[in-house]
Amino acid sequence: MNELYEKLASCYDEMVDIRRYLHQHPELSFQEVKTPQYIAKYHRQLGHEVREGVGGRGVLATLKGEAGEGPTVALRADFDALPIQDLKDVPYKSTVPNVMHACGHDAHTSLLLVLAKALNSIKKSLKGTVVFIHQHAEELAPGGAKPMIDDGCLENVDVIFGTHLWATTPIGTIEYNEGPLMAAADRFEIIVHGKGGHGAQPHMTKDAILIGSQIVQSLQHIVSRRVDPMESAVISIGAFEAKNAFNVIADSARLEGTVRTFDEKIQAQVKENIAEVVRGVADSFGAKADFHYYKGYPAVINHSDKAQFLQRVASQSKNIEQVIHATPQMGGEDFSYYLKHKKGAFFFTGAQHPDWETTYPHHHPRFDIDERAMLHGATVLGNLVLNTFENEA
Repeated sequence: MNELYEKLASCYDEMVDIRRYLHQHPELSFQEVKTPQYIAKYHRQLGHEVREGVGGRGVLATLKGEAGEGPTVALRADFDALPIQDLKDVPYKSTVPNVMHACGHDAHTSLLLVLAKALNSIKKSLKGTVVFIHQHAEELAPGGAKPMIDDGCLENVDVIFGTHLWATTPIGTIEYNEGPLMAAADRFEIIVHGKGGHGAQPHMTKDAILIGSQIVQSLQHIVSRRVDPMESAVISIGAFEAKNAFNVIADSARLEGTVRTFDEKIQAQVKENIAEVVRGVADSFGAKADFHYYKGYPAVINHSDKAQFLQRVASQSKNIEQVIHATPQMGGEDFSYYLKHKKGAFFFTGAQHPDWETTYPHHHPRFDIDERAMLHGATVLGNLVLNTFENEA
């Protein structure tokens, strides 16, 4: 493991250069063209087997150890960006208007590429196979993971690991969990059909804004009064649209929101509860409302034995100061699909710079990371590969 760390550390400057290049040239979900080409070229130069266009725009690279047969370990990194204007005052600021890497996917890609290079340099001692899954479109459902799986990215894979650099967690920290780590992320839409009219004659209308407002208020009682308090759920309204002149009562209104859960039974319950509230409130006003529910990514549920394995390996890894249980996050991640097919674990790598006065969260226009976290993430992932080969070969 020390040999691998030294090789990674010697390539740290390259890791930073790759990350900053990708940061300057971001591409949106399902619109990635140059990024997967860059990734494929890098792996081909290492001599790896490469498949492009996996599941759409994904890239799959394979490194076969030369010390004999052994398990196949998959490592995944995503590479899409977000529709956000980069407001950081740094030399590597995004050059693409209204597009930036505001979630660390540039760093995920960089650390996995350099880890591939480091593992390649010791391939004569590797007893097993490493599959590098470079995934497109994590940020936008239906995401890239499922189509990549459907296209065979997990064929012959025994175990899979992945990490997300976490800007609000101190550098040197690894966070994991045995079980739920990130929530299922669903979306819903409500369209209220009322009866518009003049603002001076409300008694002749069915005010869609008033009905929509009552629905918003009533939805807040589902989590507090209908979901078991020992379970977790979130219902949030993110959009409420009903444009009219100042003196016109709205004929219709559109609401859009998200539901976050960890348990599928709670997910189903919340969906049904929302439908009941929407129907009941609309009926009470003599109006109608349409309700549409769209399932997003499932919850990220780590396999217990692999999470425990991760904890042991990370604790022995260079420059990792603490390995702690994570508080499950309500954010979503389509790494969940991989864990539904193969055993594995997903973890957070702390990327908060200790000297920054303000740490901006993910999806913020001033988001950034302590780039040393890339070395930490690559080290733990690399050690997971080596320990898997050692323990199961």
